[in-house]
Amino acid sequence: MISIATASLFAPLLGAAAAGLFGRRMGDRASQYVTCGLMLFLAAVACWKFYDVAVLGHAGVETLARWIDSGTLRADWAVKWDTLSAVMVAVVAVVSACVHVYSIGYMSHDKSIPRFMAYLSLFTFCMLMLVTADNLVQMFFGWEGVGLCSYLLIGFWFGKESANSASIKAFLVNRVGDFGFILGIFGCFAVFGTVEFGPLFAVIPSLSTLTMPFLGMSLPALDTLALLLFVGAMGKSAQLFLHTWLPDAMEGPTPVSALIHAATMVTAGVFMLARLSPLFEHAPFALSLVTITGAATAFIAATIGLTQFDIKRVIAYSTMSQLGYMFFAAGVSAYSASIFHLMTHAFFKALLFLGAGSVIHALSGEQDMRKMGGVRQAAPKTYMLMWIGSLALAGIGIPGFFGFAGFYSKDAILEATYASGTTAGLMAFWLGIAAAFMTAFYSWRLIMMTFHGPFRGDPHAYDHAHESPPVMLLPLYVLAAGAILAGIMPLKWFTGPENLSEFWRGAITVLHGHDAHGLPLWVRLLPLAAALSGLILAVLFYGKWTAMPGKIAAALGPVYRLVFHKYYFDEIYNFIFVRGARALGRMTYDLGDNRAIDAYGPDGFSMISKAVARRVAALQTGYIYHYAFAVVIGLVVLLLWWGRW
Repeated sequence: MISIATASLFAPLLGAAAAGLFGRRMGDRASQYVTCGLMLFLAAVACWKFYDVAVLGHAGVETLARWIDSGTLRADWAVKWDTLSAVMVAVVAVVSACVHVYSIGYMSHDKSIPRFMAYLSLFTFCMLMLVTADNLVQMFFGWEGVGLCSYLLIGFWFGKESANSASIKAFLVNRVGDFGFILGIFGCFAVFGTVEFGPLFAVIPSLSTLTMPFLGMSLPALDTLALLLFVGAMGKSAQLFLHTWLPDAMEGPTPVSALIHAATMVTAGVFMLARLSPLFEHAPFALSLVTITGAATAFIAATIGLTQFDIKRVIAYSTMSQLGYMFFAAGVSAYSASIFHLMTHAFFKALLFLGAGSVIHALSGEQDMRKMGGVRQAAPKTYMLMWIGSLALAGIGIPGFFGFAGFYSKDAILEATYASGTTAGLMAFWLGIAAAFMTAFYSWRLIMMTFHGPFRGDPHAYDHAHESPPVMLLPLYVLAAGAILAGIMPLKWFTGPENLSEFWRGAITVLHGHDAHGLPLWVRLLPLAAALSGLILAVLFYGKWTAMPGKIAAALGPVYRLVFHKYYFDEIYNFIFVRGARALGRMTYDLGDNRAIDAYGPDGFSMISKAVARRVAALQTGYIYHYAFAVVIGLVVLLLWWGRW
């Protein structure tokens, strides 16, 4: 008998089946009510389960069915309830419920509402299966499920060529990372003899010095496995070099952007690092690479965010940058701080995306901030909510008194990174400080360009600008409450050194707590100083010294163009991989398929039969004397042959 909490995980699957299979018969409104009702039920149960597991300590594993049993490979379909999975389920359920309700208003004029709601619910179900998995194979099922659903959601408006291209790009780039994940699963089974987390984690300490042969080399087994799994995390969480799909995912509807970029797909890689922390803690080289990659991602994404003008792309690059923070926190073994930032980020980033959707809705689809301005007068509630989200993203607060959600989680990461004392950790700290400055700057650049100053777009669009309906604003209020309170309320659980072990209860590796009192005062104040500096500078540049940004861009010249064009990653990948793949495809199609296989195979036999048929058909002239002559010739030949015998 499974528990109510475990049964509720299948509520989104039930909603997806109802809307997807019977949506036309049910109608648009019924499809929305069914999927949203089931998601709200799940959100309520998930919040209760978080309290039950994380606070009261009622963890456990519920086995639903025997799934794979082949030789020594065994993997049950089970639901793992521990603090890590309880946190993730609560975050995914609450944010997804808000996105579902918001979609009622945002997608009200779309022609395929049941299909959209079915995709959203299926996406949520796959993510829930990922974060509650009790083994690597089950995790991979959810991993691939969210990849498939992201393809469907990004390309939801399949009539747009850009949406089709973006969905294919997301699918293919993620396949690169997923190949590393698959190899990591194979390697874990080969080395440990199991894919189940419990037995796998138990045997890791005894194999810390194990090596494995590869191409004549002897490689450290745990580092190699951790690196392969990290490649999978890089793809799903859009880390540097496998990040190019993330900004293009903005081609999907805004609720999709919020769901993918806030609490679900992009956080899967961070969750993987935390879940597999017992493995990564015995792979020091892999941890150093995680730290460096995360720090570089945070910094480079922040620089790109400074130069973009599409309101959704600015927020998308901020997502990539914040994911970098989560990764380098995990790289210095601050897994608790990493998950803390994952949780707070889910609320304020979903708030920002849905708030941006409210702006786009108010301006009849306009996304270019250069064609905005003064929107606060037409949408004052959205303006207030975007303020809250931006303050949380920038990490603004008053030490010792109150701060927005990002203030606590981002500072916890930076302080833990500095306290690590490693070279990679110190590099990540300073790049994180620089990213914090840029994050505050582009956050307020977005606020100033969108809501302040004169309107710079089509006057007709501004005349019809309006505030979003209550069904779209209500989820924003819920997320705004999370952006305000999600940092201060669970602060002692995630950062208090005396509460860490009791709170996590072995769900992640906890090496040390974060104790801010043991750090220099300047380390504790520097992130806030960087954020306030970026905020003030953005207000001055886009409120008073409006000519300054253009002058700086012109002065920087090639550097600005490099950053504006996103370091030409897309162009480089297109030249090396896309054009090369197309050339190889054309060559194999033209030479291999057309000129070899088809020419000497089906097409060759077809041409021979056609040629024979044409020659035989030439004998059928239609003249009787031709046929009589042929009969006479035939008789003569027959008589001669007969006479010979």
